[in-house]
Amino acid sequence: MAHIIETKKPMSEHEKTTPTPSIVDIEAPHSIHSVVDPNDRLEHLKQEYGATWTSLTDPHDPYNFRPRTKFLIGAIFSFGQLIPIMSASMIAPALPAIAKDLHVSASTAQMTMSSYFLGMAFAPLLIASASELWGRKRIWVICNAIYVVWNALCPVGRKVELMIVARIMAGAGASVGVTLNGPVMADMYGEKHRGKSLAMVTLLPYLGPALGPIVGGLVTQLVHWSWVFWIMSIFNASVIVLGLICIQESYTPVLLRHKAATEGNRVSSELSAKMERVRIADHMMRPLRLFVRRPIIWFIALTGTLSFGVYTLMLSTYATLWIDKYGQSEFISSLHYISLALGSTMCGQIGGHVMDATYKKMSDRAGGKGVPEFRIPYMLPGMIIMPAGLFWYGWSAERKLSWIMVDIGVVVFTLGSFVVGQANNAYQIGEFAEYAASAGAASRSVSYILAFVFPIFAPDMYARLGYGWGNSTLAFVSMGVGLPACAAMWFWGAKLRSFGREK
Repeated sequence: MAHIIETKKPMSEHEKTTPTPSIVDIEAPHSIHSVVDPNDRLEHLKQEYGATWTSLTDPHDPYNFRPRTKFLIGAIFSFGQLIPIMSASMIAPALPAIAKDLHVSASTAQMTMSSYFLGMAFAPLLIASASELWGRKRIWVICNAIYVVWNALCPVGRKVELMIVARIMAGAGASVGVTLNGPVMADMYGEKHRGKSLAMVTLLPYLGPALGPIVGGLVTQLVHWSWVFWIMSIFNASVIVLGLICIQESYTPVLLRHKAATEGNRVSSELSAKMERVRIADHMMRPLRLFVRRPIIWFIALTGTLSFGVYTLMLSTYATLWIDKYGQSEFISSLHYISLALGSTMCGQIGGHVMDATYKKMSDRAGGKGVPEFRIPYMLPGMIIMPAGLFWYGWSAERKLSWIMVDIGVVVFTLGSFVVGQANNAYQIGEFAEYAASAGAASRSVSYILAFVFPIFAPDMYARLGYGWGNSTLAFVSMGVGLPACAAMWFWGAKLRSFGREK
């Protein structure tokens, strides 16, 4: 297993002697949390940011936050992501009604739903950079407020142009949860507890794809689809207020830069201002630089796109299947989204512990040294389960079998899709650590662009190929691309990760 062996890059003399805060090299192979000796970590922080924690047990260090504080922060971030994720799929049962009220075609109605993902494609590039510059909490509050305002504007005037623009902007604000939830957990938890921390913060968001259509179907049938948007905005506004009161900043570089400033460990104000301008430019360009310079990002983006792109296609068409092919109402059709929640919840609450156990076992075999490639054995079954679920769901729907057969296929597909996404996220955080937000923004931009495109052509694909061959085509593509990508990351992952680290 030669691919798991890594060597630590020695510090240069300049790095050893620099006493003031500096711009951190994005290609550095080790993060502030990956230093083996805890005392070395404290010294490393001092060299990088001009300040460090007073001891290994300093309560201001996010690693040492009380368990109750960590849980509260994770719960609020989880709630904050739940409602925007519900918004992504909440109008799926209402698409026929929206098409009728706005006098548009089925494909255009699909665009009002999928345009949400277009906003999520590009906003994380700025959100990730801004959070690494100014901190997680401030950016989280601002972006959630953007979501609340633009989501409430979606049905105003009953104009399709305004709805598409507002959905794009609402998606941009909503992407803060997907961008920051994993990194915030990495701020507070070490690698060996990453699966547990991700399971905690993703519990509620994993329910979003099911709760969104259920709420949307119920409101559409009993009141009007416009109220779907307004109810979501009201709920998320209350979460923002809770976050303002309870969330603590967790990003170590921002905390230590602030500490260095208050302790007077800054250079002259003129030089500090210059460093700040350089730091802003550096942070804003980091996601793009990572995408261009680090080939491993391309593989992370590829596996993430496979799981998420196909998932959003199903998300947008599942209600239509039950309304058109099985003749069910908007509300009854939305209840089938519970099968997506079952698959995602199984992954989040069981898969996280399995991933941690697998990682620990392989790390012990390697002498206690863990590397991101130890996430691949967990990802591989997901790449097999996901197409299996597509076959099951597609041909059950094609033959118009009992609803339970279709829903079981969707459970299997969703489980596989989320296993791939979960392992992919852990791999990415393990490699990029405190820059995981920027790396995630770079890799997910591709996924969200395809998430915008896939639902638009989905009605035509199923009309021409049917659900059987339509889903089979997606399954064959997933296997043909996903399995080789997993193999490449397992056998050559260490080498791929090393490319682009040094300028």
